[in-house]
Amino acid sequence: MRMLANLRNVSRASSVSAHFRRHASTGTRKHKIVVVGGGAGGLSSAAMLLRKGGLSADVAVVEPSSSHFYQPLWTLVGGGIKEAEESRRDMASVMPKDATWIQSAAKTIDPDEQAVILESGDKVFYDYLLVAAGIKVNFDSIAGLKETIGKNGVSSIYDFNYCTDAWKDVEALKSGTALFTMPSTAVKCGGAPQKIMWVAEDYWRHQAKVRDNIHIEFMAGTGAIFAVPKYAAALEGIRKERGVETSFKHELIKVDGPNKVATFQTDEGPVERSYDLLHVVPLMGAHDWIKGSKIADPDTGYVTVDKDTLQHTAYPNVFAIGDCSNTPNSKTAAAAPVVVHNMRRVMAGKAPNATYDGYASCPIVTGRGKLILAEFKYGNELAESQSWYLDQGKEQLPFFYLKKYVFPNFMLPGRWYGTRTIFEPSFPDPA
Repeated sequence: MRMLANLRNVSRASSVSAHFRRHASTGTRKHKIVVVGGGAGGLSSAAMLLRKGGLSADVAVVEPSSSHFYQPLWTLVGGGIKEAEESRRDMASVMPKDATWIQSAAKTIDPDEQAVILESGDKVFYDYLLVAAGIKVNFDSIAGLKETIGKNGVSSIYDFNYCTDAWKDVEALKSGTALFTMPSTAVKCGGAPQKIMWVAEDYWRHQAKVRDNIHIEFMAGTGAIFAVPKYAAALEGIRKERGVETSFKHELIKVDGPNKVATFQTDEGPVERSYDLLHVVPLMGAHDWIKGSKIADPDTGYVTVDKDTLQHTAYPNVFAIGDCSNTPNSKTAAAAPVVVHNMRRVMAGKAPNATYDGYASCPIVTGRGKLILAEFKYGNELAESQSWYLDQGKEQLPFFYLKKYVFPNFMLPGRWYGTRTIFEPSFPDPA
């Protein structure tokens, strides 16, 4: 607990400031660095770029929303541990000090002209571009889902407007069948589809005469409960202990809300399952405006970058971070120090020399006060930072506190550095 108190003090000292410049309508303007996206990756990177650039730094953030949502909290909202409003902050309160906030949505990117074209048609020119636009959650990708989400026992923690519905459904269920889905394609936070299942199961288990009356099943389009063997084994043990069933290679394709029937595509064909509670993880993919640009991979639509440097493969002054990039890993803001260092190197006329190893942190909440801290890198190799004092393959209370209290306060100011925690990494021959 002393560690948490110290971390809170550091967080207060390094918090972001409202001293930024806001432009709702830009006309034509130019900035040295333009960051597209006001999520965790974009804001933490912008904060680092401004800190390291000093008084000469010129960083603009293109972000249309007036609110910032700390989405990892939505799992806790769905489990009744947090309120949805706790995940929302005014964008003005988290925008890095001295950044220029362009409150508009991007329509496309023209890397030849070195311009971000806004929905208004205005252009923002750049010398260097960082794309941190996240991923598109497609609620219309599953037949019937859009018509029934938020009612008929159907919910999702992948949207601010629906995560509270997830908790209402969990709290109301006293008996019946609870199905939790996960698609086979890439999603933001690959552990979240089962995190909500574990916190729901934990809640039901602590209610008198409830858990024994509920059949819980994880319906996954994938072939395993988790991609990293160590954590897969740990979760499989928890699954057996808690009596949770799994059905792999089951891809949700249709929801009939009024009749409470979900249809899954399997290798043998479509399978219908009745439910009382259905938690849905929709299909996700690249934003359409990125897909149609020259910086996108023509096959996937994601921004094409070198997986080690995060630099675009065709445009050396363009970089990408997070879910919008085509790196072959789970995405977290831990890539920010690498991309910031490499951008500054390129700005100084040097080649990128910091290597991103694909590190990702997936705090798997398994109940109130219980969390498995999964940390891994490219190839699903372990990259654990806390195993020197606790087994990261087991449920641990201190890790739960990290997710609940520490991560939300350190990510956005750019003060959390993955395996190095609050200690900033150093790279060879800095810019």
